[in-house]
Amino acid sequence: MACRVGTLSLVEGSTGRGCPGVGWSTFDRTGTPLGVLVSEMTFRPLTPITGAEVEGVDLAAELSPAVVARLREALVRHKVLVFRNQPMSDAQQVELTNALGGATAAHPIVNGLSEAPAVLRTALSEERRALAEAEAGLSHPLKGSTPRRLRTEWHVDSTFVVNPNAITILRGVEIPPVGGDTLFANLEALYEGLSSSLRGYVDTLQAIHSRHAPTAAPRFDGKPAGPFAAVHPLVRVHPETGARSLLVSAVFLQAIRGLKPRESAALLDFLLDELAGRDEIHARVRWEQDTLVMWDNRAVAHAGPVDGLMFQEERIVHRTTVVGDVPRGPDGFVSRALMGGRSEALA
Repeated sequence: MACRVGTLSLVEGSTGRGCPGVGWSTFDRTGTPLGVLVSEMTFRPLTPITGAEVEGVDLAAELSPAVVARLREALVRHKVLVFRNQPMSDAQQVELTNALGGATAAHPIVNGLSEAPAVLRTALSEERRALAEAEAGLSHPLKGSTPRRLRTEWHVDSTFVVNPNAITILRGVEIPPVGGDTLFANLEALYEGLSSSLRGYVDTLQAIHSRHAPTAAPRFDGKPAGPFAAVHPLVRVHPETGARSLLVSAVFLQAIRGLKPRESAALLDFLLDELAGRDEIHARVRWEQDTLVMWDNRAVAHAGPVDGLMFQEERIVHRTTVVGDVPRGPDGFVSRALMGGRSEALA
């Protein structure tokens, strides 16, 4: 049996719900999509199921269609790709993002760089106070206490819009000698780790994701900076492989539709504790100067920098994102916007 991933027909032989197997080892050895040899590119897995370090490609160069196809195939398989020694400009990062499917504005709420509106700059020095307050559990003294979920920073990018970005690309611009690590969790493995009975139940559920930043600056493109809200399937079917994953994001997921508040909170707490606590589905990326990481935002959650309060040096990363499709659930439910519009490609 053959199935399709992206533009290529692949041979049965691996795992993947809905697309019963892809002979990935053939591609790892020969790397000949579209009939063009790209065997110089090699992949060294970070863990058995999540992440790989990639060698043999200069991402700042103009990439051939064969190399782009190879990267997309590897991204679908490994979900997180790490590239070392990739010095590039913001413009080159945007070109790479466009080659992989089309760069969006930097963020639905936060403006990018004035000279590169697709690029979001994040400096740890500007975030440490908020990290420290969150760690200490500081809040309004009259506000009721809320049980702290494990790893509350675990999230999937931009799930508060109806079409979260498909791919996220993060480049190290100023990296400390040690620290600033990012964790990734395989959401397909998280789903498969549930009992068959629970999988059957969560397959039928939808969840509301939202974000509102009332003090956000006006967007460069004149579009509203929120509020945003969307209802998504709790289980997402990957548009390229048919694999199912839990679409859980501690930062943006507010409630499961149709459940009573205590029921919703109990189920979400369980799923988020599973997300944070199952070390076997995690991969940890240690940053170096000019490291570039890209991940399949449709199949992994991430958290980071997880050790941002453990060092004092600056950490600056630049992010771009590839425009995404509208998620679909196993029962055919298609995500819909409750507030705010879609995320669109700039070009």
